[in-house]
Amino acid sequence: MHVLLIAGGWSDEREVSLSGAEKIHGALNELGHDVTFFDPAENFKNLLSIARDVDFAFINLHGTPGEDGLIQAVLDKAGCAYQGAGAAASYLALNKAASKEVFEDRNVPTPKWQIITPTQGSQAPLELKLPVFVKPNKGGSSLGMSMVKTIEEFPAALEKVFAMCQSALVEEFIPGVELTSGILGDKPLPLVMITPKGNADFFDYENKYAADGAEEVCPAPVSEEVTETIQNFMLTAHNALGLTGYSRGDFILDEDGTPYLLEINTLPGMTVTSLLPRAANAIGMSFADLIAELIRLGTEERSQ
Repeated sequence: MHVLLIAGGWSDEREVSLSGAEKIHGALNELGHDVTFFDPAENFKNLLSIARDVDFAFINLHGTPGEDGLIQAVLDKAGCAYQGAGAAASYLALNKAASKEVFEDRNVPTPKWQIITPTQGSQAPLELKLPVFVKPNKGGSSLGMSMVKTIEEFPAALEKVFAMCQSALVEEFIPGVELTSGILGDKPLPLVMITPKGNADFFDYENKYAADGAEEVCPAPVSEEVTETIQNFMLTAHNALGLTGYSRGDFILDEDGTPYLLEINTLPGMTVTSLLPRAANAIGMSFADLIAELIRLGTEERSQ
């Protein structure tokens, strides 16, 4: 099979995308595929014509384009199969506020939140109790995120987000255990428990991508009841957003044992430290096995 490996792009998560693409490229070679690498930041105008000449596109982009559905929309026009969610579902999931509307509609617990735009400005009133997280409404890898503990810190946190995004999501801080839940096909994967190291207040960029940035345990050492509850919430949210193929959701398990879904990632990381490959490995899937399954799922879905 001739596979177009799409990575890089122009978001702030470009380097993470390229790092993961190296491992994916190796797995595709191991599986016997011919691979053509494509970086939208360097050759976007040729994507449609190139995609028409390959058998499958494997997307490893974070932020825009990729998680916003743009690349998927072009691939659909080219009639080229790819893994994961389609254009509309990708766009919906990338918008954290819109996703939370869907979670709440399906009774999936999520922390209290508000959205603030540059039109409202950095002096917009805070409607939630401190402390809060302030993060870009679109984006990932915890880039641009701040934990605000005093009201004096709030305007600067908003300005930090406005410099990189058109809207800020403000979310109540819920102390507890960080867990991530993956979906592969229509089945949940084992949970991963994440414990940030050092003095980090949360699972930030360094914790996510440094080799020794956080302690990650899979399967997570939580009860079967908690595991099943989180997996059911994750599957409900995955389906409600219209996602397919795979996804990964971030949860906080509070002190009372209630899980809260923070957000869902439609193109989970594929670096050596990434969480979804770790969860797949816990059920006996090698990295190459995971790539092969994602290609199978994407081909099957888009050949119908």
